[in-house]
Amino acid sequence: MRFTIDEYAKTFKMSKEMIQNKLRMKRLNYIIEGGITYIIVPRSSLDEDKRQELAQKNQSMPSTTQKTTVGMIIALYQKENQQLKLKIKELEQKIDRLVNDKEQMLIAERQRIEEIYTSKDEQLKNLLEVIHTKLLLSRDIDIQDADVTPSPSVTPTLSSGIIELKRYLKFIGMNSDERKQVKRRFEAAFGSDIRVFQKEGEFFVDLSKYDYTDFLS
Repeated sequence: MRFTIDEYAKTFKMSKEMIQNKLRMKRLNYIIEGGITYIIVPRSSLDEDKRQELAQKNQSMPSTTQKTTVGMIIALYQKENQQLKLKIKELEQKIDRLVNDKEQMLIAERQRIEEIYTSKDEQLKNLLEVIHTKLLLSRDIDIQDADVTPSPSVTPTLSSGIIELKRYLKFIGMNSDERKQVKRRFEAAFGSDIRVFQKEGEFFVDLSKYDYTDFLS
């Protein structure tokens, strides 16, 4: 059923100001047709006395009016249905935006984590390279500083039998003073003894050709 504001005020004994207030607060269902506001009231919401009263009024109204009232109710439902569709569409759009924002956040977070691990891997790689370099340097220093003194039977010689004198004396186990004494003997014999020769200022011995026992005793 539909009522104009005046009809609604008379039927339900309510002031127009109160009706206008309810309309603004959307507490009443209404439609506007031809510039006139019609308030829609379902019959189920009326008490029995009010139904009978309105039924008597409707009997005196033309049938076209009753048909229009039914049509207006249908139009109202269609309007509400359209509004619900719009609200559903807005909610779907909001959900899509939220899902997209969430995906973007996850992608950004994944990229940030990958960058962190990449940076850590690079730092670890650099650290391992530094440690490896230090170990190589330390090993080289140890090799250079080592004073290896194997037994005389394991004399390191070149394939030709020629070896530097000081290396030879170390390998046969002579101490520093003994090596100095042998070197002085070589210096004294240099130029007069074919067994004694130099290369780049250092004395060498040729064990494949000569015996140097007399220099060592």
